[in-house]
Amino acid sequence: MLLPWVLLVLLWHTLAVSGVVNQGLMPTPAHVAQKLWELLIGGRLGVDILRSTQRVTLGVALGILAAVPVGFLIGWYKGVRTFLDPLINFFRALPPIALIPLVVVYFGIDEPAKVIILFYASFFAGVIVMYEGVAQISPIFIKVARTLGANDGEIFVRVIVPMTMPHILTALRVALGVAWATLVASELVAAQQGLGALIQSAGSFFQIDVIYVGIVCIGAVALSMDLALRAMTRRLIRWQDRVEGH
Repeated sequence: MLLPWVLLVLLWHTLAVSGVVNQGLMPTPAHVAQKLWELLIGGRLGVDILRSTQRVTLGVALGILAAVPVGFLIGWYKGVRTFLDPLINFFRALPPIALIPLVVVYFGIDEPAKVIILFYASFFAGVIVMYEGVAQISPIFIKVARTLGANDGEIFVRVIVPMTMPHILTALRVALGVAWATLVASELVAAQQGLGALIQSAGSFFQIDVIYVGIVCIGAVALSMDLALRAMTRRLIRWQDRVEGH
């Protein structure tokens, strides 16, 4: 598991010291690690990581809470799908960064504006995954349940919910990735703290090593959260047969 990271760091170090790239534009991994430690000791980096993680977590949680029922309705009811599908596809094509001026006008520059941008990105990513997952449920399961005497409520609780649980967790993972990818855009809204704000501030003062620190931290935190979700997924859907490559 460590081999790809070792190779990546070696490639990075080789490029940095080879002269192919100006050394002022590409610090070595050791230099970035030293800067990361300095920022951690100084206290700012820990606050930035915490603040960005809070924003992403809140935006994704709200986005998925809204996306799951909407995705279910679109996937399960043809009439709802016909009505909402064009709207969903229209808005999901809009990049969140394009909405920043309107978000500032309507919600100001405080914390809600940043969370709303992350909510927007998470919601549409989650809706598409849920819609595709629900639409793929075979009608045979519903027919068998009805044959055995299950009513609509029992079918929903005993059949639909378990079968959509993998898709809910997948939607959560996809939304989390999209939200971290949107983080820097969300923190364009007058953020004083956060990893996106750190990167933007460093870019203004041409602090290349600090930019690398911010990028590494975003990737590391996002990867940690994704690994935690994978572990939770394995625990919650042990019953599901999975094909593993060898």
